[in-house]
Amino acid sequence: MTSSDAAKRIVFTGGSGKAGRHCIPYLLSKGHSVLNVDLAPLPHPTVHTLKADLTDSGQVFNALSSHFHLSHYENPRGPGGASVEKPDAVIHFAAYARNLLVPDSECFRGNVLSTYNVIEAACKLGIKKVIIASSETTYGVCFAQGDADYHCFPLEEDYDNDPEDTYATSKLCGERCARSFARRFPGTDIYALRIGNVIEPHEYELDFPGYVDKPETRKRNAWSYIDARDLGQICDLCVQKDGLGFQVFNATNDTITTKETTAEILKRYAPNTPISRDMREFEAPLSNRKIREILGFKDVHDWRKYVPV
Repeated sequence: MTSSDAAKRIVFTGGSGKAGRHCIPYLLSKGHSVLNVDLAPLPHPTVHTLKADLTDSGQVFNALSSHFHLSHYENPRGPGGASVEKPDAVIHFAAYARNLLVPDSECFRGNVLSTYNVIEAACKLGIKKVIIASSETTYGVCFAQGDADYHCFPLEEDYDNDPEDTYATSKLCGERCARSFARRFPGTDIYALRIGNVIEPHEYELDFPGYVDKPETRKRNAWSYIDARDLGQICDLCVQKDGLGFQVFNATNDTITTKETTAEILKRYAPNTPISRDMREFEAPLSNRKIREILGFKDVHDWRKYVPV
């Protein structure tokens, strides 16, 4: 396993979305170059958006072998006439973001096919780092019908994921594709991020007080979240950490989204769910222990900095 602080060339799919529009500026601040591949533009002066249908394999292969900017046509030709430098990494966030945006069959088709296409193209083009967006929903409660319980707490990456809804199932299929291609292409790292409820900076004032005051409404998110800027940090850490092969990482901040301790909340709202290990006083039930220990993640944007308690 190695780490490198060198600047990378990164293709980011879905960078115009809720998470991507904060992750990309973070990556740029670390010196990386980014091409955004999306159907909607990203209002950023130095990032070009290439419009592409990621369910079309041909478009994906072309997008991952594209110039990052019009100015790159000024670059001299490389060996053998090549003029496009290969990306160092692909971060794939583009997707239908939840159920009920489109019919279930289209949600499944679009999410699974686009993830397969991106991973396949990256591997066959020789791109050695692929990061894909999985989801907190794979733990089976977020979009369950009625009140459902988790199998145990904390929710960690070795959990027996058994969701019943289409969106979460599409994300699990993406994880399986990632594992398959990592085995097929040794030396390629493919990391799947089970991303928690994404919080943008303005949402601390707009929405977060309600989360804190009404913890009964947050069971479906396991009383956990990820600040969109800290998700950018996680993306950067994944880009820099080499040699892990296929991995799944929960992508959440450190702490539970309540005034009460984790033990108090779980006893009140999930009394029948076993606790598999000792948990810190305010540890998020959707645990980020793995990214802290393996990737070195540091929680910068704890919600208590922005919401009076």
